[in-house]
Amino acid sequence: MRTFVLRARAAPTDSAKLLAGIGGEAHPEILAHVLMNAIFVAQSHREDVTVYLVLESTPDYSRTVRFEPRAMHELGGFDERALLGKVAKALDTSRGMGKEEERPVEPGVTVRTVSFERLVQQLSADHQLFVLDRKGVPIGEQAFGANPCFLLTDHIPMPRKTFGSLERLGATKLSLGPRMLFASQCVVLIHHALDQR
Repeated sequence: MRTFVLRARAAPTDSAKLLAGIGGEAHPEILAHVLMNAIFVAQSHREDVTVYLVLESTPDYSRTVRFEPRAMHELGGFDERALLGKVAKALDTSRGMGKEEERPVEPGVTVRTVSFERLVQQLSADHQLFVLDRKGVPIGEQAFGANPCFLLTDHIPMPRKTFGSLERLGATKLSLGPRMLFASQCVVLIHHALDQR
């Protein structure tokens, strides 16, 4: 099983603001691009993937939306509008939730009021964590276990202090090359590298 976690620091947890922000400074389209490249292949989708989108621009709690393609009955298309529509539906479902609550949205999609840090701490119990860093271990030289989990961010870099906490959780810095790439491009390169093994 491959797991991708996108920390979307600028993404609003209000569904109307999320959809209205396409093409704006918050760049919510990044969420759709990551979902698209993590889940879909030509004329089909991957079943061995879980994707977590952590939306952090909020007046109360971060919203973590989990997508499990193997349990999803209807993917509803892979264009930006359809995929962001699923995220917006999850945000609407999360209204009124307290801290660290979880609700089902539809088959294969759930929403939780849990922070990036708490989510990663929980995933570290049974996943091999990787955080992308240009100075990390080249992906071609890295060994992967059965449950690798890749930690990505939107256009706002991870805070410096986050790297220390991730290191304490056992995260390995992983490099995809010398250039900074979009999160969605990283997903494609990671899938390609793992598909070759």
